Amino acid sequence: MNINRRHTLAALGAVSMLALGTVAQAQEYPTKRITIIVPYSAGGSTDILARQVADGLTKVLDETVTVENRPGAGATLGTTMAAKARADGYTLFMGQVSSHGIAPAVYKNLQYDAVADFAPIKLLITIPNVMVVNKESPYQTAAEFLDAAKAEGKTFGSSGVGSSIHLSGEMFKSRTGANMTHVPFRGSGEAVPALLAGDVDVMFDNLPSAMPQIQSGALRALAVTTPSRSDKLQDVPTLDELDIPELDGFAARSWFGLLAPAGTDPEIVATLSTALDEVIASESFVTFADTRGAQIEGGTPEEFAKFIEDELSSWKTVVDEAGVTVE
Repeated sequence: MNINRRHTLAALGAVSMLALGTVAQAQEYPTKRITIIVPYSAGGSTDILARQVADGLTKVLDETVTVENRPGAGATLGTTMAAKARADGYTLFMGQVSSHGIAPAVYKNLQYDAVADFAPIKLLITIPNVMVVNKESPYQTAAEFLDAAKAEGKTFGSSGVGSSIHLSGEMFKSRTGANMTHVPFRGSGEAVPALLAGDVDVMFDNLPSAMPQIQSGALRALAVTTPSRSDKLQDVPTLDELDIPELDGFAARSWFGLLAPAGTDPEIVATLSTALDEVIASESFVTFADTRGAQIEGGTPEEFAKFIEDELSSWKTVVDEAGVTVE
């Protein structure tokens, strides 16, 4: 036999064996512990959700799923680590609006590509932001507040530059031409008390953060920023519902979804997607989401990928118009 032909056949055989090994790996998956990287410290919203998902996947997949917290650099450290992890289905990532919506537009020197470096698995939940003023505010509707902001100028607080709370306000400002000045704080824990004290005029806070103060009457909800009303605030309109053409289609929300490193076998992604369907349909997860005012989403990996692309485009427009950048 010709030497070159023997080499070619050997190479083809090696490729075939590798392909068969990959298929076998996907069919047997999982066979060991799976880790979900969270780019924040323990105890925050992303971490709590990740642990809920990990518990659910452990039961469905009959394999241990754990959470690894990798905070730092505005959540970009853990995201970069996940992007560079081995694409074998055993390292996953709890993505959110920050990592896969806002950060790519805000950070100049990001060390990961939100699209090219990840394989989306499933969008899990979305959480509305809610436009709130304190109980002493004279404004009963978002339209009244907007009129005053255009005429007099107003301040809006946030949990920090580049957060969804900040950029929801920037989106409202750029869409309507409102005269609003951003006042950043170190988290909602500082921003909400400032709003209650009248130090700022309005916030576009995450619903779980604002809900206790809304329920107590200390804050007044003017509108939610999602396309549909929140089940927790059924009497509060969406910004899209208002008779303000500039706010048609307004959508600014926090969201969370599970991703894997790019190159993960599509069969493994499909296995995880199917398992997550079972997790988010469980009674424990439905209760978990309901207590946080969250909307359970679901859908296919392809639909999640399209969702991320839309979020990246939408937030880039807002960031560019606001001129927000972080070194």
